[in-house]
Amino acid sequence: MSSWQRSLIFGGIGATLSLWFLENLTHTLGDWLPAIVIGSGIAWVALKFQKDDTPKIQVEPVTLNRVQNELVEAKNLLDLLAIESQDLTIDGSAQQLSDLRSQIQHITSDLDRDEIRFAVMGGKSVGKTMLVNLLQSRWAEGISQKLVLQDTPELFAATDGGIIAERDAWKLARSSDVILFVTNGDLTATELQAIQKITIVGKRLLLIFNKQDQYLPEEQQTILNHLRERMVGILAPQDIIAIAANPKSLKIRQHRSDGTVKEWLEKPEPQILPLLDRLNQVLLHEGQQIVLTSSLSNVTAVQAEAKTALNRVRRDRAMPKIDQAQWIVAGTAFANPFPALDLLATAAINGQMVFDLSNLYQRKFTLEQAKTVAATMASVMVKLGLVEVSTQAIASILKTNALTFVAGGLMQGVSAAYLTRMAGLTLIEYFEGQPSGEIKQDVLQQIMQKVFEQNRRLPFLQMFVKQAVDQLVKPTIQASSTPAPEVSKPLDGLPAPQEAPLEIGAKLEEDATPLPPLAVPEAVLIENEQPQLIEGRTS
Repeated sequence: MSSWQRSLIFGGIGATLSLWFLENLTHTLGDWLPAIVIGSGIAWVALKFQKDDTPKIQVEPVTLNRVQNELVEAKNLLDLLAIESQDLTIDGSAQQLSDLRSQIQHITSDLDRDEIRFAVMGGKSVGKTMLVNLLQSRWAEGISQKLVLQDTPELFAATDGGIIAERDAWKLARSSDVILFVTNGDLTATELQAIQKITIVGKRLLLIFNKQDQYLPEEQQTILNHLRERMVGILAPQDIIAIAANPKSLKIRQHRSDGTVKEWLEKPEPQILPLLDRLNQVLLHEGQQIVLTSSLSNVTAVQAEAKTALNRVRRDRAMPKIDQAQWIVAGTAFANPFPALDLLATAAINGQMVFDLSNLYQRKFTLEQAKTVAATMASVMVKLGLVEVSTQAIASILKTNALTFVAGGLMQGVSAAYLTRMAGLTLIEYFEGQPSGEIKQDVLQQIMQKVFEQNRRLPFLQMFVKQAVDQLVKPTIQASSTPAPEVSKPLDGLPAPQEAPLEIGAKLEEDATPLPPLAVPEAVLIENEQPQLIEGRTS
């Protein structure tokens, strides 16, 4: 008998037995069989998806070599900050630089330490102090490794003293390796934000649900489950632990044989064994990795602070270049008006400004590369419709001004200055947030949209138009090579106004209601309200 014949015979026997079994099962279960089969299938699918979709917390191991490389990068940033800070006496720059260098030295010397530092954080009345005392007496004293336990000041206090206390709490947290964040119930919005802040900077975190004894048993489990659900993707379930560091006293009642009843209060033992077990596991399995991870977190924080300071210095040096470029372009457009799209392509985007800013931010474009970037920004502005929208908005503001009868070159000059400013601010944002390399047009477009949204509100536009008019109606801009006069107050420092922004594509009415007067610095006010003739133009 061949193999295929044997397979056919055995297959037929198997099929016959299966049909017999199914027929008997159907006879036994009757109408319940389809429901059982369908229910089993649904349960299997749900179990499979639940298993597959569960996020897994994966932490990349931190090596000593990686921390040392980041320390070198931090030192280079601080050296660059020292070089580019022309005046370290302004705004405490020298003190900040000194503090950052001290932090780097401290992190370097701490790399080979064998102690692990714990900080207990949380809001008011969550039981931080009691938990620290228990951990000291019932855990730390029995551990051979050196441990440091600190109780931080409370978070979230809405007072002047509370703000100072919270700052001190975060300072202690930054110097710690492991943070025990304590809550006494479900997380509030501010507690969740604090936890996210801790995990973002890379600190080892355990979430402690304290005072569980104040809830019924079923409520305890519900709260614990909810906490673990909210921390999916942030913390592993085993790092979310329910305890009762200081349980409430229980009333004990004893019925005696003589019929009398004796009552007294009895203090239960603290319920912290699950926490102690988890802490022991963390020390056993993570050990020195905790110190390296914490060190890397601290180095990254120093780098971030140094980059912020460096960007602030560069921005202070970049804004005068943008001011100069916008007034040169405005003067050219004012003297030689031409259609708006030509204005955008030839005047509003200044290749020289791109070149200067790229050198300032250590990108070092060639002049040809700068012109290419300028052309890219011009196309992005056209795509976003910024030319039309800004021109309409500026025209509306000019109609409410005493200089309505000035030739059309004024509107084009103001528009040119505004678009040049938007281009410069976009480049600053791009250089501050993007690594070196080719300009990414999609990122540039997103940043330009954001910058435009931030700088198209009425108070800003009104002040900008007043300042532009003040510049253009005076013969102070003689040629494109003449440096523009300094602006007494940077426009990008304006507070965010409350008025509604001008919507993209919105049409402005011809007879718009005059805007209310603004309280603006004297340097940007029009000096003479009455029209007068200046070089053949009426002001």
